[in-house]
Amino acid sequence: MKKDDCPVVVICGASAGVGRATAHAFAAAGYAVGLLARSDQGLAAATAELEAYATPTLAISADVADANAVALAAQRFEAELGPIDVWVNSAMVTVFAAIEQLTPEEIRRVTEVTYLGAVHGTLAALPLMRARNRGVIIQVGSALAYRAIPLQSAYCAAKFALRGFTDSLRCELIHQRSEVKVCMVQLPAINTPQFDWARNKLGQRVQPVPPIHDPGVAARAILSVASAPPRELWVGLPTLKAIIGNQFFPGLLDRLLARRAWQGQLSEGEPEPAGDNLFHSVDGLHEVQGRFTRRSRGHALALSSTRVTALLGTCAVLLLLLLI
Repeated sequence: MKKDDCPVVVICGASAGVGRATAHAFAAAGYAVGLLARSDQGLAAATAELEAYATPTLAISADVADANAVALAAQRFEAELGPIDVWVNSAMVTVFAAIEQLTPEEIRRVTEVTYLGAVHGTLAALPLMRARNRGVIIQVGSALAYRAIPLQSAYCAAKFALRGFTDSLRCELIHQRSEVKVCMVQLPAINTPQFDWARNKLGQRVQPVPPIHDPGVAARAILSVASAPPRELWVGLPTLKAIIGNQFFPGLLDRLLARRAWQGQLSEGEPEPAGDNLFHSVDGLHEVQGRFTRRSRGHALALSSTRVTALLGTCAVLLLLLLI
């Protein structure tokens, strides 16, 4: 299965949504692709799709909440595909509910997958990359890693935690003069199946807070940082507005989101009775896109956090000069 001239990427959460779209993007770019997810059915479908690119693929079924399973999968990816160049942590679960509706078990599970799953992936990839002093670890984040919203407290908290973990890791790699790089890609609302298989206690169908973007937007952004990773990549104008706005006007955003983000996440109709994927995978919904394709944007602005900071600094200097 090894192909010496292929770089290797491993994608966690590869059976659907952003992870599956990212697998397509890397395969099209000539990468050998390792797919990791819980669903055998979803992995089989993703693998079949990737055959069109004529690059090696390997699918392994594992729950990212199981650190040992992820570590063993990493060893197998290396043995069968070759040295891992890029590791993408994209697996996630969420619960749509007000905080008083959540149980400790639900909060724990969201944390185990969305936060600890990325930690487990990082811990599995890091020693392999350190041995060669090269490699890129990409954390798939969200605007919600900076600005929390109502009805997704456990998910927001997990993304906040992942950002803190990643910042610590980045500092350590710099201190150690390591050539291993880490980048967090902060995404806007994406049209994925999660809104039909997430646990939902709200009594209505749920949706991303508009504007909604196609998973291809996320996949292209993730691929773009693999060769020259910035500190962070902020994708979509809504992400930039949320992150920058929260730095300057957090109290105002509290009130705006209290009014708009609650209803903004509700859609018409009752939730589908097919079950949810919080503790077990759900077959039949493993696709790249969700049900919002007609409302999804195919393109989005993407800027590194460093460039945004530089632009804001330049604007501040110009404003100061005008006031003098």
